[in-house]
Amino acid sequence: MKLRLNRRHLIACAVLSFATLAFADLPSAPPASMGMSAERLQRIRPVVQKEIDNQQMPGAVVMVMRKGAVVFSDDIGVKHDAIFRAYSMTKPMVSVLAMMMVEEGQLQLADPVSKFLPQLAKQTVLADLADASKGTVPANRGTTVQDLLRHTSGLTYAEFTRSPVARQAYIDAGLFSNEVGAKWITLTPEQQVEAFAKAPLQWQPGSTWEYSLSTDMLGRVLEAVGKNPLSVMLEERLIKPLGMKDTSFVVPADKAHRIAEPLAIDPLTKKPFPPMLDLTKAQGNDSGGAGLATTADDYLRFCQMLLNGGTLDGKRYLSRTTVALMTSDQLGPKVATPVQPGELLMGVQGYTFGLGFMVRQGQGMASVPGSEGDYAWAGAGGTFFWIDPKEQVIGLLMAQTPGPQRQYYRRMIKQLVYQAIE
Repeated sequence: MKLRLNRRHLIACAVLSFATLAFADLPSAPPASMGMSAERLQRIRPVVQKEIDNQQMPGAVVMVMRKGAVVFSDDIGVKHDAIFRAYSMTKPMVSVLAMMMVEEGQLQLADPVSKFLPQLAKQTVLADLADASKGTVPANRGTTVQDLLRHTSGLTYAEFTRSPVARQAYIDAGLFSNEVGAKWITLTPEQQVEAFAKAPLQWQPGSTWEYSLSTDMLGRVLEAVGKNPLSVMLEERLIKPLGMKDTSFVVPADKAHRIAEPLAIDPLTKKPFPPMLDLTKAQGNDSGGAGLATTADDYLRFCQMLLNGGTLDGKRYLSRTTVALMTSDQLGPKVATPVQPGELLMGVQGYTFGLGFMVRQGQGMASVPGSEGDYAWAGAGGTFFWIDPKEQVIGLLMAQTPGPQRQYYRRMIKQLVYQAIE
């Protein structure tokens, strides 16, 4: 007699075997035990696989946690231990380090940056973003640590700014070059600070949310306060204690074969992707905004610490109140948002910004599912995470898809995870 199993039986068997596995040294559990549908979670793989088959992406690692346990983990077209360029997913880790130092009384959010970097004592602001002949005006006030954490510093990315005047000012200051990608990461810390001092701000400090080099400047502030390179402080304070075994600014030679790479050709433009960050060698500085390499397992541990209110495996990194502060609206009605954080990250409205993360303001507005207060960020290379305290969900997408389609993939994975919640 033949044993006949239907699809539901096969899924149940897969879940039973899955529950015996351990990911990121974190507990795992059958989805149903954590209020998620195993059958609906199985929709993730064919959707991602279709993108791979259509040569839109090279592969991805997708992980989902709920209520403290891994309920889904799949590596599709890439090995599970692949090392990814985190790019801007470096920013949340540096922001957490900054708040740890705030908790210790080493600095305050209201402190002017010039307290630690005296070269920035006399900041100027472009008088007209469209007319270089108008020159600059003095800043109304100095940029603060809070401004750096919430991207209201007045800084910008020359790569993304809409102002040709600001772009040229960054070229003149040595922060940007049309020939050298991410020139700001090739500078020594001292050279970078000097360049920041030369470059006029695009906006008056505190007036406007503009995604920017703020976290890179924050890294220089933390180095001035902590008297150590940013890489050393992150390693000692977060990376090693959290058990993030494959997270670093430089990937050692014996792990280089695990580095995930993008497709050779951008599927949208049909042109080669620009070179990505070389993870096998040290850059000019430890970039607080873009420098880390990491794995899915490692970054999931960082996310779970945050969802736990600042603790993991019995060690506290931040107080519950500090995590709440970081994931609250830090912009309010007075800060202009020409482009909202959610529009930048996912092409959707409905998000404000906290201290290192974008934060959902309510159930409505955004064209993706989520809860009021869920928070997230992503990387230009295609990585993405979000944390939903109300649903106790963490979603993580690790891929190297540096083109504009990464917004689509962020919306896609969020939808696929939420539709599986029972």
